[in-house]
Amino acid sequence: MRKKVLKIRARNLTLQIILAIIIFGLWEFLADRQIIDKFFFSSPSEILLHIADWFQNGTSQGPLYVHFIVTFEETILSFVIGVALGVIGGYLLGRNEILSVVFGPYIQMLNALPRVVLAPIFILWLGLGMPSKVALGVTLTFFVVFFNAFQGVREVDKNLVNNARLLGANNRQLARHVIIPSALTWILSSLHSSFGFALVGAVVGEFIGATKGLGFLISQAQGAFDTAGVFAGMVLLSITALAANWAVGKLEKRFIAWRFVRQ
Repeated sequence: MRKKVLKIRARNLTLQIILAIIIFGLWEFLADRQIIDKFFFSSPSEILLHIADWFQNGTSQGPLYVHFIVTFEETILSFVIGVALGVIGGYLLGRNEILSVVFGPYIQMLNALPRVVLAPIFILWLGLGMPSKVALGVTLTFFVVFFNAFQGVREVDKNLVNNARLLGANNRQLARHVIIPSALTWILSSLHSSFGFALVGAVVGEFIGATKGLGFLISQAQGAFDTAGVFAGMVLLSITALAANWAVGKLEKRFIAWRFVRQ
């Protein structure tokens, strides 16, 4: 069985590599033959050289690792705070009908807002530093987690809750041993997309107004009509997102195992 799983993984990885080779090879070919304009589309080789130059010589705004660390910190803080607030809010409104009725319409209204437009307001309130980027990332992350947590709490088996109460479980024990483990699948399903939204919040905030970060580098490259620099920043962001997605997947497996152990 294990050999079969490894064989399937190797096949999938091979197909993914072949697809990447075809796409980037065709892109390089079209750019070299001047079928597409390098000014607008650049080429994979120029993008890789640009990234290598950033690593070796730094950027005009400082070492590359500084910008990476700033964006990573903003994303992690947005993710952690947004997930925590989303889980707490979803649990409270899911368990309390009065809170759900009172706050529900306002949460729906705020969720309907295009929250990216809040970036200039947060920058105006909190400045060009990290707090404004974290605030934007939290607003993007919170609602994704909140609605999943809210629905997960509402979907808990009522018979299971009643049986736990009959056995003498108080509210704290009920939340710890019944409700949260049951809603965990809903919450975990939101983590992948919520981290992506946290990264979007950080980058968009940096793009609009910042002094450091990968979004700031992309903005600077765009202002200088440096297409390779724009794509180089996008590649670094993509690698960061893939690495984070892998880490969230590992976290999800660990928590799913915890859920079954608790039950």
